[in-house]
Amino acid sequence: MKKALYYLVDVFTDSAFGGNQLAVFPNGEEVPEHLMQQIAKELNLSETTFVLPPVNPQNDIKLRIFTPAQELPMAGHPTIGTAYVLLQQKLLAAEDRNQLIFEEGVGDIAVAFEKSGEVLGQITMTQPLPKFGQTVTDIQVLADLLSLSPDDILSEPAAQVVSCGVPYLYVPLKNLAAVKKARLRSDVLENQLSHVGSQSVFLFAMETEDPANTVHGRMFAPAFGIVEDPATGSACGPLGCYLVQHKLVLEQPIAHIICEQGYEMERPSLLYLTIEQENNSITQVKVGGTSVLVGEGYFYL
Repeated sequence: MKKALYYLVDVFTDSAFGGNQLAVFPNGEEVPEHLMQQIAKELNLSETTFVLPPVNPQNDIKLRIFTPAQELPMAGHPTIGTAYVLLQQKLLAAEDRNQLIFEEGVGDIAVAFEKSGEVLGQITMTQPLPKFGQTVTDIQVLADLLSLSPDDILSEPAAQVVSCGVPYLYVPLKNLAAVKKARLRSDVLENQLSHVGSQSVFLFAMETEDPANTVHGRMFAPAFGIVEDPATGSACGPLGCYLVQHKLVLEQPIAHIICEQGYEMERPSLLYLTIEQENNSITQVKVGGTSVLVGEGYFYL
């Protein structure tokens, strides 16, 4: 019987059982393509990745990313977690350099890493520049969506769809208590907000659990098979852009933002965002964090 090795890693945390879980198959070419989605569904983590040889030999790998429900063109914690596994297990030659290039559905993604001797530090991905989409100004619909009172929703700035490769609807709330008590209603998302251009919702407040952090967030993506995500790199890049665009953080010349996520799931996570601007236009989006290897195993094919 054939079997495929995989590693289990917690991403956007410095300790086991925090952050966002990820399964990485480092020899993805050994896994038949028609089984990749089924394996992701069987493991039932937020994402599972398969490492393949690059199309362009100058790049390091081609990365395919699957939620339990579908394949993604790009994602944050799978990119950073996969880089961590490949570097930590010495599956990529990385001497005398500090950057990898991954081929993903949105194109080439640069992944920078810090290393001191044999110890890996923070790993940071550069995301595509943001696209600002539709706003949602109906406060009652947003309140219904999150099972909250209209008083819990900020009207300014307006909720808005933003994408750095994957679109999310960003909903600003008044305080941390509102974020914690929110409960997503997928029927409202499907029936009243299907036209906005995203079926994933990121709600946040500028009040945080730890005053050293900048923003507290939660992310729901039922259409992707994710009830709630403890750490979402592909959502935090656009979040940083939203905060800078609407002047909720100091934006010049470079905004450094720490997003805390996953606290409601008892999987605390920290995501480090860097948003650069020039002439009031965002010129670079980076999302980084640390990871921990927590296990390995084999999947029988």
